[in-house]
Amino acid sequence: MLFLCLTGASLFATVGLGARRLRVTAHLPPGIERIVNKAVRSGQYRSAEEVLSEAIAVWQARQTPAAEPTEDERQAAIERLKNFGKTHQLSLGGMTIKQLRDEARP
Repeated sequence: MLFLCLTGASLFATVGLGARRLRVTAHLPPGIERIVNKAVRSGQYRSAEEVLSEAIAVWQARQTPAAEPTEDERQAAIERLKNFGKTHQLSLGGMTIKQLRDEARP
């Protein structure tokens, strides 16, 4: 568990490590501090802790590679493309969905 507290230009974080706690101080550059404070003042976030928690969650999500779609998901996407093309009377210029898909693969 991570507890954050922003005071001045310092961020104090208490990280739960099982039965132990680790207290960390991070000094935020003035530009980052202004962004955090502006987000709180706008009412978009209730606290600096909430802003920074979301920022860390977004960063962490970007670190995790996206999973490859399953064959069922690929087939479902192809069917949606086919139906969309028929519904909106679109043409692939003589290409099939399979050819288009194969062309798009590295």
